[in-house]
Amino acid sequence: MSDSPRESGTSADSLIRHTTDNHVSHITLNRPETRNALTPDQRERVIRLLDEASADPAVRAVVITGTGRGFCAGADLRAASTTGERTAGDVARTIRTGAQRLVSAVLDCEKPVLAAVNGTAAGLGAHLALACDLVLAAESATFIEVFVRRGIVPDGGGAYLLPRLVGPQRAKELMFFGDALTAADAERLGLVNRVVPDTDLDRTARAWATRLAAGPTRALALTKQLVNAALDTDRATAFAAEAAAQEITMTTADAREGVRSFVERRSPEYEGR
Repeated sequence: MSDSPRESGTSADSLIRHTTDNHVSHITLNRPETRNALTPDQRERVIRLLDEASADPAVRAVVITGTGRGFCAGADLRAASTTGERTAGDVARTIRTGAQRLVSAVLDCEKPVLAAVNGTAAGLGAHLALACDLVLAAESATFIEVFVRRGIVPDGGGAYLLPRLVGPQRAKELMFFGDALTAADAERLGLVNRVVPDTDLDRTARAWATRLAAGPTRALALTKQLVNAALDTDRATAFAAEAAAQEITMTTADAREGVRSFVERRSPEYEGR
């Protein structure tokens, strides 16, 4: 694979910018006039790009960010609205096949996914960021559980993600009141790995993604699976999964390189296989 950036997509995909550069897939939401509220078509494109990143051995990390003042203002309700009467099951089906699929695509991506939150992350947009493996936030970023303001319950996996990140009491506080959470407060609560000046967000995200892309890709994928499953299982199951994952990673070229580099007292050079 060339080290030069690779553009993908047609003009119809311009609302989601995508490049692959130095083994990193960069996904940029590009509707700044709506603070990057997601239409169904945009959502489906992000899901496809995450699925493609999983399957592409040349991609070893993913960055998701937005343009303008918003990371993602959630689902575009105007674009998603339909005329006519709803029948029983329509809303649940829409959530399952839409917002939940998007969050699942991030959680299930076999490459580490980094969110670079450049502004407002509201509703589904907040959950898109919080589903990522690592979260960087610009100082101006905010996180808002906006659902209570609309008289509805959180969707896009919010009631699953937040208690696991901050505990049930904090999760309820955020969801019951729907107050905007500053980047600094999000970092204090453990929702964000690091807050950086707005001007440093892109540089820091690229630096972190470069480190991830230089890592042992299969080991990172299995580590992600183990951590994501840990809170949903018992100790015996978690220990068995850990042992099985270690068995798998020990057969990889990267594991052999890791041991060899240790013996030779040098930095490892992983190839992602």
